Amino acid sequence: MKIDLMKSLLVATTALLALSGPVHAQDAKPAYAPVTDEMLANPPAQDWLMYRGAYNNQGYSALDLINKDTVGKLQLAWAWPMAEAGIQETAPLVHDGIMFLQTNNNIVEALNAKTGDLIWQYRHVLPEIPASWSYQANQARRQKNSIALYQDKVILTTADAKIVVLSAVDGKVVWEKQVLDYNLGYSYTVGPIIADGKIITAISGCSIAGTAGGCYIFAHDVNTGDELWRFNTIDDPNNPKQEASWGDVPAENRWGGTPWTTGSYDPATKTTFWGIGMPGPYSELIRGSGDGSVLYTNSTLAIDIETGKLKWYYQHLPRDNWDLDSPYERILVDQDVDGKTQHLLVTAAGKNGIVFALDRDTGKYLWHKDTVVQNVVKSIDPDGTVNINTDLISKAVGEEHLVCASVSGGKLWMTGSYSPLTQAYYVPLTEACNTVAPTQTEFTAGNAVGAVKFGPRVLPEGITDAGLLDAVSINPTQGDHIWQARSRPSMTSSVLATAGGLVFGGDAARDIKAWDQKTGDIVWTQRLNAPVGGYPSTYEIDGEQYLVVPTGYSNAASSISSAFPEIPLPTGSGNSIFVFKLPKATN
Repeated sequence: MKIDLMKSLLVATTALLALSGPVHAQDAKPAYAPVTDEMLANPPAQDWLMYRGAYNNQGYSALDLINKDTVGKLQLAWAWPMAEAGIQETAPLVHDGIMFLQTNNNIVEALNAKTGDLIWQYRHVLPEIPASWSYQANQARRQKNSIALYQDKVILTTADAKIVVLSAVDGKVVWEKQVLDYNLGYSYTVGPIIADGKIITAISGCSIAGTAGGCYIFAHDVNTGDELWRFNTIDDPNNPKQEASWGDVPAENRWGGTPWTTGSYDPATKTTFWGIGMPGPYSELIRGSGDGSVLYTNSTLAIDIETGKLKWYYQHLPRDNWDLDSPYERILVDQDVDGKTQHLLVTAAGKNGIVFALDRDTGKYLWHKDTVVQNVVKSIDPDGTVNINTDLISKAVGEEHLVCASVSGGKLWMTGSYSPLTQAYYVPLTEACNTVAPTQTEFTAGNAVGAVKFGPRVLPEGITDAGLLDAVSINPTQGDHIWQARSRPSMTSSVLATAGGLVFGGDAARDIKAWDQKTGDIVWTQRLNAPVGGYPSTYEIDGEQYLVVPTGYSNAASSISSAFPEIPLPTGSGNSIFVFKLPKATN
């Protein structure tokens, strides 16, 4: 009995220690080369240093050992269960043979990228919040890509609105800073960009009752944590047009404008580009903004990295009444057009799935292309002015309209990728609509101020396949569909393009697939344990290329699962990563 009791105490003690800081599975510290500014500007092909591989957010790898001829020979190298349940939106990073894996509730792990062995684990201690703060509690369960690498550090943004800097070698805390007050509802759900000695972050929680009047993009000193500048996305006294666009709504009664997808960065012009989310409350009837465009919601912002000043903005969806966020990936592409280099920003900006191309030096609108069925945007003028369908704006509480795409996408957080091989943008999408009606609701602490009732997510009329991967030409034609690959289940992961001529991505049916970039033909598929999620990536060690595939619980899958009832979803979270590689002889 005493022996059994001692064993139980030992297990309990080990579990408690795991909650208090880094856990070390290996005594010897691994060799680790610092991540330099030069590496960030020109990432080594064998590494995966940022959530989309590089500052340009292209989600493209120059590795080509895994290609159309060899992909069928992929074998499982190792797998790893995630440390915590929650929504699977992780982006594993790899440098110097180490994989850095962030998971829900701000747990960070370092793994041997060749074998999958644990090196260390860090568990951030999150504060307890009241059970009634349901929306705020959910923020901790949806950490998308909350780490970045720089020098010998891992920079973590947390659900309680902190920046925490860890040692990449052992996971110990170097410094931490409380950026905003989580008691008001602020949180970080996405990770930073490290640029020019600065940590560039963007806060979430701006649609929670206590955060009215301020939603921010920040710069902090990477060594000290000192704040260098902040930009308020819903209150800009330097722009009278922005202030007027909210009508009679004062700053202290504004919500939304959340930049909840990590931006991109152009070192040549020292400009960072961020997409911004919807206004709150969602209906103009409730928020009181009349027919104002409510800047800078649903916009692209170009911000000077040194000063924090706005260079330009472009609004993709003015006067949003339906929670059709536009914060998604801003991809930077340099194209040769008539002998001149054109600096593009390309984005499927929001949930309605419309692809936009802008001149990233000026913000000038160039062209757009519809992807999924949508009925919110009627037209876009040659100067880029977006004209909405005002027939879908409710004029009374409870007045209901069928809106396409859905509040759950259309386009969601799952990012597209760009391939220079085909000069195409590959966008993962879901066909979906739902009804929307304004409501009168009480705004309570820890909960969103949406004040809208959404109906169930359904397929548009005449559509039988929920999933869509759209290959949109960027050059030489602009916005043409090169191909569209449709499937019954919805897309649930971001996609990865590689120099092997492939696009990797996955769906609610638990299949990771490889498409031929040129034709859209599926050349490889593998069924896994749960819907494919997060951000597939790739890296190389000792001449072997690896493919990383996250899997797990997916909001994107569950909210549209009634459209493909013959494909049951797993009841558990199943949050894991699977790592594939080619047999030695194949290389």
